[in-house]
Amino acid sequence: MYLGLDLGTSGVKALLIDAGQTIVGSGHGTLEVSRPHPGWSEQNPDDWIRACEEAIAELKASHPKQLAAVKGIGLSGQMHGATLLDAGDKVLRPCILWNDTRSHVEAAALDADPRFRKLTGNIVFPGFTAPKLAWVKNNEPGVFAKVAKVLLPKDFLRLWLSGGHISEMSDSAGTSWLDVGKRRWSAELLAATSLDETQMPSLVEGTAKAGALRGELASKWGMQAGIPIAGGAGDNAASACGMGTVGEGHAFVSLGTSGVLFAANAAYLPNPASAVHTFCHALPNTWHQMGVILSATDSLNWLCEITGKNAGDLTAELGDTLKAPNGVSFLPYLSGERTPHNDAAIRGSFTGLAHESSRAVLTQAVLEGVAFAFRDSLEALRKAGTTLTRVTAIGGGSRSRYWLKAIATALGLPVDIPADGDFGAAFGAARLGLIAATGADPLAVCTAPATDATIDPDAALGSAYADAYQRYRALYPAIRAVTA
Repeated sequence: MYLGLDLGTSGVKALLIDAGQTIVGSGHGTLEVSRPHPGWSEQNPDDWIRACEEAIAELKASHPKQLAAVKGIGLSGQMHGATLLDAGDKVLRPCILWNDTRSHVEAAALDADPRFRKLTGNIVFPGFTAPKLAWVKNNEPGVFAKVAKVLLPKDFLRLWLSGGHISEMSDSAGTSWLDVGKRRWSAELLAATSLDETQMPSLVEGTAKAGALRGELASKWGMQAGIPIAGGAGDNAASACGMGTVGEGHAFVSLGTSGVLFAANAAYLPNPASAVHTFCHALPNTWHQMGVILSATDSLNWLCEITGKNAGDLTAELGDTLKAPNGVSFLPYLSGERTPHNDAAIRGSFTGLAHESSRAVLTQAVLEGVAFAFRDSLEALRKAGTTLTRVTAIGGGSRSRYWLKAIATALGLPVDIPADGDFGAAFGAARLGLIAATGADPLAVCTAPATDATIDPDAALGSAYADAYQRYRALYPAIRAVTA
């Protein structure tokens, strides 16, 4: 058996697979996000441990023999979080999460230093880790003075599981401290934020061994001590391993809390001006590009809170047949936006509202707005030299066929729906655990699932969607002009 642990924003998932990669069982632990000020997003790292304990306890209760047979563990997690530890590995403050935008001033200052884009291949986004440390230095100097180690969220779990300070390339590429082409920490960039390499974890590839399970935890869970823990991956690279998106030209669209259009690359192809992320993949000598929108299903969840309806009820009101855009437009910038705008200050909006704008009209506009945000990412990927011919859909929002039809039509690309199964980040993490433990060929393990169905663009609505997309594109500069 092999165990994948995925530390998400809303919970921890523990997934067991057998040697044939059949899913055996799973467990979950819940998490909440603290937002003490506008633009802030934090979690207590101790809650990650609690949620992981809950997830593994659920697995132990349902599959004790299988848990005892685990031979390898893989980790996945939300990226960019700044987990600050003192010399005794004590957490110094709540972790500043990926969707926290407080450090936009510091991010702009670092991004103005040409070394950052040159070495990392990316804009310095406010959500990345380096500007968060700059913010802490400027606003919490007492905390900054005590920082002995900076860990990404999943690597804090690794510290608890194994006692080691270790990270891997895909997650570390999102810090703004990694030389992404050379796959190593940049002393130059660390020094620019008053840090050095001793405050960073050591680096391995995602398929390599990176620690072993401590005896105390193994005894508690009925597992063997010393089980190897793989380097693992950031959540999107882990999802790509789960989806088999590891070869040149393979791509997926992820409809989760945030939205991702992810493409695997056999070479390092940076183009930071397009606001595309260019990161190391979890597999050696492989990179990936992705466009990221900060509020995908989060946009629909927001509408659910406003209307008092759940997501299934809202989308059911639209029926099964894709409708032409109705003149109401939605910008999904509820917490700023990354690709293509790199704008932490922009906020969302509805435009075109009228007396007849029903709840269903608003829902349709939200789904279309997210679809057009993905189109923005597709255009940014094209500018970065990546051409896609089809994508595979994953994430909770992909359960809505209407939404997938809207995305296919907005992108002008067929969207494949994988056969029933869980091919997300926890599955990818388990695959990485299998590779680290057995030395198996990563390409032989990280294969694509069978396709259950393909949703093609609606040709009859292509022109209407193209017109609506141009309206959508025109709204950003107009809204930006009146955003404080």
